Amino acid sequence: MYSFSPKLRLYSIIFIVLGLVLFGVGYFMNHGIDDARIEHMMEAVHAGGNHAPTHSSEMVGPQDHQAHLDHAKLQIHNQPLAAIHTVAVFLFALSCCALFFYSIQNAAHAGWSIIILRVMEAIASFIPYAGAILIIIMLLNASHQGHLFHWMDPELTTPGDAHFDPILYEKKIFLNIPFYAFRTVLYVVGASFFAWKLKTLSKKVDETKDRKVYASYYNWSIGYIAFFGFASAAWAWDWLMSIDPHWYSTMYIWYAMVSTLASAVAAIILISVYLKKKGVLPQFNDNHLHDLGVFLFATSMLWSYTWFCQFMLYWYANVPEEVNYFFGRFKYYGPTFLPMLILNFLIPLLVLVSSSIKRNYTVVTTVAVIVLVGHWLDYFNMVMPGTVGPYWKTPEVFILNLGSVLFGVGLFVFVVLTALSKLKLIPEGNPYVKESKIYEYPF
Repeated sequence: MYSFSPKLRLYSIIFIVLGLVLFGVGYFMNHGIDDARIEHMMEAVHAGGNHAPTHSSEMVGPQDHQAHLDHAKLQIHNQPLAAIHTVAVFLFALSCCALFFYSIQNAAHAGWSIIILRVMEAIASFIPYAGAILIIIMLLNASHQGHLFHWMDPELTTPGDAHFDPILYEKKIFLNIPFYAFRTVLYVVGASFFAWKLKTLSKKVDETKDRKVYASYYNWSIGYIAFFGFASAAWAWDWLMSIDPHWYSTMYIWYAMVSTLASAVAAIILISVYLKKKGVLPQFNDNHLHDLGVFLFATSMLWSYTWFCQFMLYWYANVPEEVNYFFGRFKYYGPTFLPMLILNFLIPLLVLVSSSIKRNYTVVTTVAVIVLVGHWLDYFNMVMPGTVGPYWKTPEVFILNLGSVLFGVGLFVFVVLTALSKLKLIPEGNPYVKESKIYEYPF
């Protein structure tokens, strides 16, 4: 049985409090920005004839100075909500991907992974918490207290208005506030229900060792895979791609999902190794670490494939309303956009390609941390250009994002390790547990 150490609990609480304080400081700094400073920031961004759009909406509607100033104000005051949105979507998707990985193990009757199922269950316990933050963000945007989603402005879909946008008008059937709110609640409630149901059935399998209960556990795992297949695609559209509603990609749902699937595997590695080092999960050995390393390598390569294919097809076509998505990121987000390929592709490729190195605890955990940082940076690049635009190189943005990350990491550690301390680490009732204990990679 794992016991959540008071020291680590204290650190997680310090992270939560420090994150909230920094976020509060950044929030008040952001709301203290006046029109004069915004004008100066606009001049600095557009110096030297640099007018690359970061959002397709910039090419629609009035193009005078006042229109650009109004747009800049919205982007700058989006900074607080964009920072917390990035972390909330990332951690929600990561937790759901951990439950997806868990369900795949059950559906495949995999034997090797049984002793780390409880780790995946604990990570999935964070789903309701991240989901609650996303519902709050949804309510703020739906009530027009936040402006992350351009399409929520009623002027854009009102025929005859000076800001009327025919593309958004055609998408109004899907992109409308009531339907968006319903979908957000559906994703959060649905994923939270499956996390609770699978955790309950897993515990019941341990207690009863009944094959009928295990069959129900198996069926619910299949059910979550089906739900996840729909929901992970739809929330990528809603929470990420609709930030720039003129632009779309048929590969985006895979790209966004695989990013957090790799992150979920990285989180599973870190927690499993932590439990091993604490001496409470001695059954976890080099063979299990090797297989997790294989999944980390595979998901990193799959993410790299989807990233490149999406980018290459749009860049090669060079259609203005499509390529501006990447052009704005090249122009204004150079320090974060391409360098993330080093963290998410090059390092996993060069380090984890060796089979023997996947058994090295220090190396694999180091790569896992790098992958987590790299994929948060990936989500940063998905959210920030379309919401904050070129106005991100400011102290406010740094403080807001640091505060959001510290709060998210602190809350994640607190919730996951608290859940883990209430679980029996080895699911002794699972019919494949013996296979997992004696598992040895054959090559």
